[in-house]
Amino acid sequence: MKQLLSERITSLPASATLAMAAKARELKAEGKDIISLSLGEPDFNTPEYIKDAAIQAINDNYNSYSPVDGYVDLKEAICLKFKRDNNLEYKPSQIVVSTGAKQSLANITQVLLNPGDEVLLPAPYWVSYSALGILGGATYKEIPSTIETDFKITPEQLEAAITPKTKLVFFNSPNNPSGTVYTEEDYKGLAAVLEKYPDIFIISDEIYEHINYGTPNFSIACIPSMYDRTITVNGLAKAFAMTGWRIGYIGAPEWIAKACTKMQGQVTSGTNCIAQRAAITALTEPVSRIQYMVDEFEKRRNMMLELLGEIEGFKLNVPKGAFYIFPDVSAFFGKTFKGKAIETAADFSMLLLEEANVATVSGESFGAPTCIRISYAASEAQLKEAVKRIKEVLS
Repeated sequence: MKQLLSERITSLPASATLAMAAKARELKAEGKDIISLSLGEPDFNTPEYIKDAAIQAINDNYNSYSPVDGYVDLKEAICLKFKRDNNLEYKPSQIVVSTGAKQSLANITQVLLNPGDEVLLPAPYWVSYSALGILGGATYKEIPSTIETDFKITPEQLEAAITPKTKLVFFNSPNNPSGTVYTEEDYKGLAAVLEKYPDIFIISDEIYEHINYGTPNFSIACIPSMYDRTITVNGLAKAFAMTGWRIGYIGAPEWIAKACTKMQGQVTSGTNCIAQRAAITALTEPVSRIQYMVDEFEKRRNMMLELLGEIEGFKLNVPKGAFYIFPDVSAFFGKTFKGKAIETAADFSMLLLEEANVATVSGESFGAPTCIRISYAASEAQLKEAVKRIKEVLS
């Protein structure tokens, strides 16, 4: 039969994190006791004060189409949040509210990229960055890093990767999947390179900004030479335990914001009206109201580093943010466990799923083929049981 699907969709890889989550659900349905440490989703409920705001919005009869780029008072709240938390000055005309930060990222790539453009991805990177570049008609180039460098790239690496075709570079701090946090000093070094190439734009994905452990978030748009070239992306999913509410937003040069609004107007139009009203409360209340979740994540991180550190072959660094551990497991390559030969991180991740009933995600799709991603957004009891099972399989 003639190929009926577009080249656009057939060239697009499936999301590795969603694929592993689906596989875990399938095994659970078969009756297996799967502990899923694969998805980046907080295991907390949305805070009561945010839920109360949503209920009030329902009672106030918010049920009509919302403006494509978001309610004006929500955009004003986002501007205040950018000033309070990031020392960034944005006007409401520079803000676009979308159905999750993923749509924000998709809008940006669609309005900026053309066929033949090149996207730079400091690795490891979130799995959807490469796919969004492909959808924009661009090619992508990985800039590798290792656990020995705390999964950070250097200015020298950035400069060596730039070509005349380079249009866009992604930064994500705190990072998914590694938990790495780029400091002000780190970003100033990278900005010094980008200053030589004024036609390159920056996407700064800061969705995990509040989940950090001692190293405050720094926005690269704070560097004066980067402000007019940076699109700062954020959302409420991670820090506010609002993954299903689907609220993301950008702060950007006004001409890019207008283009994103135009794109969104033809795809989804305005974001869910009730979620937007709740988002106003989430963003205007003191950040200290969600600190209890951050404290719990830090406690779990420390516990997991201690437990995984007892397994010979796991090479670990100390992630400074997010809720992932990203160990290098290459010491297990070339070995056999339970009759299964381990040659890649994907093999190792599948071994843990099939033999330990623990779902993780292989690092290949993150641009780090020697690592696996372990989410510690799960209960302490589940995390302890997961590591116990992993130890038993590897022993």
